[in-house]
Amino acid sequence: MRKSRLRTIFSASLLAVGISTSAVAAEPVMYLYNWFGLLAPETPKEFQQETGTRIHMDPFDSADMMQSKVMAGRTGYDVVVVTSNVLPSLIQAGVLQPLDRAQLSNLAHIDPAMLAQLAVNDPGNRYAVPYLWGTTGIGYDVDKVKAALGDNAPVNSWDLIFKEENISKLQSCGVAMLDSPSEIISIALNYLGLPSNSKNPDDYQKAQDLLLKIRPYIVYFDSSKIDTDLADGNICAVVGWANGALAAQAINEKNNTGRRITYSLPREGALVWSENLVMLKDAPHPKEAMAFLNYMMRPEVIAKTSNHTLYPNANKDATEFVERTLRDNPWIYPDKNTVASLVPLEPLPLKLERIRTRVWTKVKSSI
Repeated sequence: MRKSRLRTIFSASLLAVGISTSAVAAEPVMYLYNWFGLLAPETPKEFQQETGTRIHMDPFDSADMMQSKVMAGRTGYDVVVVTSNVLPSLIQAGVLQPLDRAQLSNLAHIDPAMLAQLAVNDPGNRYAVPYLWGTTGIGYDVDKVKAALGDNAPVNSWDLIFKEENISKLQSCGVAMLDSPSEIISIALNYLGLPSNSKNPDDYQKAQDLLLKIRPYIVYFDSSKIDTDLADGNICAVVGWANGALAAQAINEKNNTGRRITYSLPREGALVWSENLVMLKDAPHPKEAMAFLNYMMRPEVIAKTSNHTLYPNANKDATEFVERTLRDNPWIYPDKNTVASLVPLEPLPLKLERIRTRVWTKVKSSI
């Protein structure tokens, strides 16, 4: 689901890793299928220096791309990074290998609360290891939103986006959303006081009505460029990811543009999701795969990926190794009360998934 920072930031890191499943390398080797840029660039080299195993990583930039390839089988990959709500379909399809906890000594470092949250999609935590996690909320340009709505703009509420009286005033500076039906429709349902992963088809009509009402004021739906446009001042508010808003903020501070970018976890509840490490059932290098999973659960190792991607990790003992500006940022590491208010991203039965897809198609195509 996630592009972990602005795409341009990651190009160099991919080149540094030398990513290609077609590359020829001496054994031992391990093949990783991961979101674009969702790994610290130094980690493959350090893993190889310690274990002798070379990592080849292929990137993907959509969950659909990953899921279709993994479902087809015989991918040649050993370890795949999977978003929490995609896990159940892969488990049901029988393409994942149950993890041998006896080989995962570093599992003790994982936050039990994160394991409990993941168990919604991976009962018993049999198949997946929590890797990184994040939230979907509101990123915005402080001064532009204030200019449009005044000092009392409801920036701590989804009212900013879902009330026509507010979003219509933001039209002049631009509002954009992720192109992600699972996230946006879940948020809309929760805002309406309905289950965010409702099993009632009628609820999706209500979510559709809400989204169609505000559709004329949304510039575009595009997960790949909202952070860049927010950073550059092309839009003033996004329904997006916390790390994207943080990256936009950092760029403006570095360039001294004067633009103030911030992020809100709305009081009604922002969306929370996790990225997880799994091993494929037909993994050609299971020994190396298990060693990699255990390695990534070392606090000082996973902290490097958090520092690189601006995503929090699920390792309770890694916080001291995370850069202070990141670990002290309440957008990235919210307090326990805020975490308790977050709405988990869950899968839907196929019938409802089709309904959600139709709703999204209608909303996106309407003007």
